Amino acid sequence: MKLSKFKYKLPEELIALHPSKNRDESKLMVLHRDSRKIEHKLFKDITEYFDDQDVMVFNDTKVFPARLYGNKEKTGAEIEVFLLRELNREQRLWDVLVDPARKIRIGNKLYFGEDDMLVAEVIDNTTSRGRTLRFLFDGPYDEFKKTLYSLGETPLPKFIQRAVQPEDKDRYQTIFAKHEGAVAAPTAGLHFSRELLKRLEIIGVDFGYVTLHVGLGNFRSVDVEDLTKHKMDSEQIWIRDEACDLVNNAKTKKKNICAVGTTVMRTLESSVSTQGHLKPFEGWTNKFIFPPYEFSVANRMITNFHLPMSTLLMMVAAFGGYDFVMEAYQKAIKEGYRFGTYGDAMLIL
Repeated sequence: MKLSKFKYKLPEELIALHPSKNRDESKLMVLHRDSRKIEHKLFKDITEYFDDQDVMVFNDTKVFPARLYGNKEKTGAEIEVFLLRELNREQRLWDVLVDPARKIRIGNKLYFGEDDMLVAEVIDNTTSRGRTLRFLFDGPYDEFKKTLYSLGETPLPKFIQRAVQPEDKDRYQTIFAKHEGAVAAPTAGLHFSRELLKRLEIIGVDFGYVTLHVGLGNFRSVDVEDLTKHKMDSEQIWIRDEACDLVNNAKTKKKNICAVGTTVMRTLESSVSTQGHLKPFEGWTNKFIFPPYEFSVANRMITNFHLPMSTLLMMVAAFGGYDFVMEAYQKAIKEGYRFGTYGDAMLIL
């Protein structure tokens, strides 16, 4: 499968810059794989497609305010620092991306906030844009974290070309977010409201939770034509016993298992037994799913409309069938569906 197969013309005005007024009132396109029928609904109509003892699996990762703006010592040049992950709690070490990177060298100090309330020293280069920072902070850890996060802003993806607004703090987070560590939201989960979860619960749908801390690799462009040569960034995942029991029981009973988002699908497919059962796991995954691919766990999927040539689109095409998904994307463009993080949703049955 070639990269160029996932190229399509997306009008810029269809990239959603803001979320829908209510979480569960974005548009929903329903794809029936067997009949190749396509339906147009609202997201809250999703209840029509699920029954008692069906399972929905969510990613309960929590986004932290990862984007900071600081100034370089002496020159005062403005530097954007994107926090990726904490490396060492005691030493206040963080893995970050810096922009513009060419100006930032080992030994440089960066100052953040009014009156330089936080200072960081560059102690290592990791990649062309990657650096390791040591934050110089004397107080207790909780105080440091509070200070750091007070300076950060919601890390909206770069393709949402506008300033971060107060509403983003709430809307760029799922209502079931629990385990902090993501620098991007698991977007399919953003469509679920408390009311909708309640309605699904009344029907008898069971909810399972896994954790994948979404990294910037989600937005990294693929630069090889032959997809077998593309390497995904590793992301940390947890699959706990409760989720395994729920999913495996549903499989035994021949109930539907729906992966809510590409991050959930990738997590589920990263720890499967030879019998197709989900196994507990804690570690890292760099699984890259593209057509053709035989899925082992979920038989349904909820996902957003993804940008051209993205690894997310490749996974959706693997699940829904390449021709059918690409046909659906052309329909979505024609019907004015909204694309990207804050865009509309698709349910593949």
